Amino acid sequence: MKKNLLVVISAMSLLFSNSTFGQKKTNPIPSKPRLVVGIVVDQMRYDYLYKYADRYSEGGFKRLMKEGMNCQENHYNYAPTVTAAGHTSVYTGTVPAVHGIVGNDWTDVASGKKVYCTEDSTVKTVGTTGKTGWMSPKNLWTSTITDQLKMAQNYKSKTIAIALKDRGAILPGGHTANGAYWYDSKEGRWISSSFYFNELPNWVQTFNSEEKALKYVQKGWNTLYPIKTYLQSAEDESPFEGKLPGEKSTSFPHELKGGNPLEVIRTTPYGNSITKDFAIKAMESEKLGKNGTTDFLAISFSSTDYVGHTFGPQSIELEDTYLRLDKDIAEILSYLDAQYGKNQVLVFLTADHAVAEVPGYMNSKKLPGGVFDRNAAISHMKKAINQAFGNVDLLVGEENSQLYFNHSLMDKMGIDSKKLFDVVRKSYQGHVGFSELVNLQDIASAQLNAQYTQLIANGYHPARSGDFMILLKPSWFMGSKTGTTHSTLYAYDTHVPLLFYGWKVKPSEVIKRTHISDISVTLANWLHIMEPSGSIGNVITQIP
Repeated sequence: MKKNLLVVISAMSLLFSNSTFGQKKTNPIPSKPRLVVGIVVDQMRYDYLYKYADRYSEGGFKRLMKEGMNCQENHYNYAPTVTAAGHTSVYTGTVPAVHGIVGNDWTDVASGKKVYCTEDSTVKTVGTTGKTGWMSPKNLWTSTITDQLKMAQNYKSKTIAIALKDRGAILPGGHTANGAYWYDSKEGRWISSSFYFNELPNWVQTFNSEEKALKYVQKGWNTLYPIKTYLQSAEDESPFEGKLPGEKSTSFPHELKGGNPLEVIRTTPYGNSITKDFAIKAMESEKLGKNGTTDFLAISFSSTDYVGHTFGPQSIELEDTYLRLDKDIAEILSYLDAQYGKNQVLVFLTADHAVAEVPGYMNSKKLPGGVFDRNAAISHMKKAINQAFGNVDLLVGEENSQLYFNHSLMDKMGIDSKKLFDVVRKSYQGHVGFSELVNLQDIASAQLNAQYTQLIANGYHPARSGDFMILLKPSWFMGSKTGTTHSTLYAYDTHVPLLFYGWKVKPSEVIKRTHISDISVTLANWLHIMEPSGSIGNVITQIP
């Protein structure tokens, strides 16, 4: 009996030992990730995850979708939807009405001067000559999730932010980034601002010396696969698409020899590839995730926006750009695997806004849409104002589909704002494509459904927004007759992807509606740190 008992005990000990050994080999999930990687794809509509899925590799978008959390009904909760406001809202967990970045540009109501979102004349360019580095986050009123993560770790962690566009790097990096880098096309260099440091780190100087941008564009741009296999797109030569500098056709191949090739790279997939190259070099050189803290890398892929604006959502150029971006993302994930392991990193991917279809393409398929004649509408409005109030020029700015008027002159002449609104609204009503004019100082009175009213309220701040906002009908916009744009409150501009992957993330699909302001709040909850100072979002619950 004793002998049998010893055998049982010995077997149980061996089983326990093997079980314990097995657990050690599985590399258990740590209490915190070594690195958080935020990826923003500029102008990515939600449906692009699926539209090109049969051509994506297993290691890029598909991997994020299959192994991560896919929030399928993720929307922006304000208007207008533009790059600066989008990046800021992702990283602040709030809306322009709170964080203050109401557009890429706006008119300062107090001074009447036009303001660029990240302009700062108190700092200097680092990495080249000129004013392209006179930038900082000083116009951002709230903290970001990147700020909060540094604060929570007594500023011992690192934050690096990278994008072709200055605003795509500076605003995600927040006020406390160790470095924000953007692309200057004068010499094809990555540059920065004296807000962060007085000289580029050695690794950035070395990267710039390799002239990778020039090497990319010298290859020209042809399709990654045989052009006949691009079945998700319209015909290659199209009157609805724009042309690259120096080219007479909208079709492949694109030689990339017109204008300044170092600028043209933005409107090719190579702009994303060089961003990927620089991001991997940053992780390696800054030793991100290897400093005993949770570091943060913010990457924005901007070329999707440039290509989308020029060629539109139905172009082969855009399809090819996403197929190549998929490979770039797969390369980043492979690097993270090799350096850290999936359970050691937390990745999210989203977009700063989506995009409208090209109206000409829509019309060719018997669908409604059009390009609003902005100049004719402005001219008509000014004539109407002169007829109503005398020969006076009241308009001081027009940004983000908003009209700014000279308040001091209105007060001096005794012009009532409500009367002005009625005059302006009536002048616009005769123009094709116009839907409604909203008095931003009395949004509640707008004749809109509650959802649209709230979107406008979330995007408005009296110090930086205009007096009246012009709403066009769906699929109408102010812009060019070729290519497309965004910035409306319609779903085609607000519905963007949201994927979480890696550390503690369970494979799942979230069907309930989420908002862009939920991202930073969710990250803060998972990381057990305070959310950004202006947050209004909710934590997204994982449902395996």
